[in-house]
Amino acid sequence: MDPLSGLIDGTRAQGALLNQAVLDPPWSLRIADGAPLALATTLRGHAWIVPDGSAPTLMRSGDIAVICGSAPYTVADDPALAPDLVVRSGGRYSTPDGSDVTDELRTATRTCGEGPDGATVIMSGTYEVSGEVSARLLSALPGVLVVPGRGTCRAATNLLAAELTNDEPGQQVVLDRMLDVALAATLRAWFDRPEARTPGWYRAQSDPVVGTALRLMHDAPAERWSVAKLAANAGASRATFARRFSALVGEPPMSYLAGWRIAVAGDLLRTTDATVESIARQVGYANAFALSVAFKRHRGVSPTGYRARPGSGVDPSLS
Repeated sequence: MDPLSGLIDGTRAQGALLNQAVLDPPWSLRIADGAPLALATTLRGHAWIVPDGSAPTLMRSGDIAVICGSAPYTVADDPALAPDLVVRSGGRYSTPDGSDVTDELRTATRTCGEGPDGATVIMSGTYEVSGEVSARLLSALPGVLVVPGRGTCRAATNLLAAELTNDEPGQQVVLDRMLDVALAATLRAWFDRPEARTPGWYRAQSDPVVGTALRLMHDAPAERWSVAKLAANAGASRATFARRFSALVGEPPMSYLAGWRIAVAGDLLRTTDATVESIARQVGYANAFALSVAFKRHRGVSPTGYRARPGSGVDPSLS
């Protein structure tokens, strides 16, 4: 598994909320659903994405946008328009004064609007992501990114749009997986664009030496890796490998590996009832003490303390 695959796999959709809005100008929506990650595409017409305090970004017909961060923002056919509707959590619509109008606007299970023939059709899906692995992916992205809907990106969103209009058994699982494909294709297209501040781990995955080592670390964090062992598996001398890895990724191999192990451990602490001892072995530490020392160095809190924070859903006494 390459680094991008590993990070997207950790950000996989589960019960993602997907909706379609059919709109006629002038229109302006205030997005206040609190979702930390959203993917949107204009199936027809255009839209401006207007984050608070940042320049608006135009999404032309067929373009795909990824919006990061849970702060509210506006989507409109003219960036100067004040919002006339607010999109809240659960896909509910309200007026700016808080009156719920979802039922009045709902025309199908996942579609809202005044009718099927609006000038603009926007499809969006939101991820309720959290955790260390997801944070590593989101930190590599700008607040708003837009890519043209071509090739795999267009094919993925077309399939997603077709499935969105169905209402059949198993639809949620199908939509989740299609949304994952659309996100993966969009991020891959973004990182290949010249304006993207592409992270070192993404650029390095195409290198025959460093890319091999990255895949090994992501596939098997529990392995007792050393610089010499990674170099041997990648077919390079220890010195050449270490120098090449640091130059391409931006940090030494063992530093990168430690960060990945801590990220995986953090998600296991928050989402499973495995003991700290068990998690330590799963991510490559000899015992709970060794993981605790490394975890506190990276996160400033012990594994038990991290697990005890609100929102984990795991009984800290299991540690």
